[in-house]
Amino acid sequence: MNAAVWLWMVDADAVTDADLQRYRGWLGASEMARHQRFVRAQRQRQFIVGRVLLRVALARVLGVAPQDVQLEEQVGKAPRLSAPVLKGPTPGFSIAHSGRWVACAVSAQTALGLDIELRDGTRDLAALAAQAFDAGEMAQWARIQELPDEQRIDGFYRLWSEKEACFKLGAADGHCVAVPHAELSVVVCSALPLARAPQIELAVLP
Repeated sequence: MNAAVWLWMVDADAVTDADLQRYRGWLGASEMARHQRFVRAQRQRQFIVGRVLLRVALARVLGVAPQDVQLEEQVGKAPRLSAPVLKGPTPGFSIAHSGRWVACAVSAQTALGLDIELRDGTRDLAALAAQAFDAGEMAQWARIQELPDEQRIDGFYRLWSEKEACFKLGAADGHCVAVPHAELSVVVCSALPLARAPQIELAVLP
């Protein structure tokens, strides 16, 4: 069975403060508790936009209004869909953020892991690799370092994003695909093979 995946993205910096305040009213008690623990304003903004985007994405798949989607926070895990109550399997979904971008992947057929990362060649990529990569990933990184600068940066972030997306999926052997973006490294990993690579849709929040 091949799965279909929808991938939506929002520029969180383009959301007005008035809309951000309005969206706070969409959050449940556990979401508000987590939101209040964030110290940085940018992280609070990312969190609210991510939860609203997830509601919009799930609403499209489930055929309900975004405000009818209720989420419950889970420690160390993605949020749980608490409403609407479904008779069949719960859709797979994953949220990611980096810089001004917030993204959400949803599928009715398969579990998902999504990661997005701003490509930044000024960071010490070798130090990051040594800190985060296992032996197999370090072997891949060694080959990537021989490439020209732009390809080396792209290769590092593809490897990094795939590792993070697989972690979110909860499986080291997921079916992973890189999705082109001008600023970001975007990787979606799924438990089932994908029917086709997802395409990024810029979402408009209600």
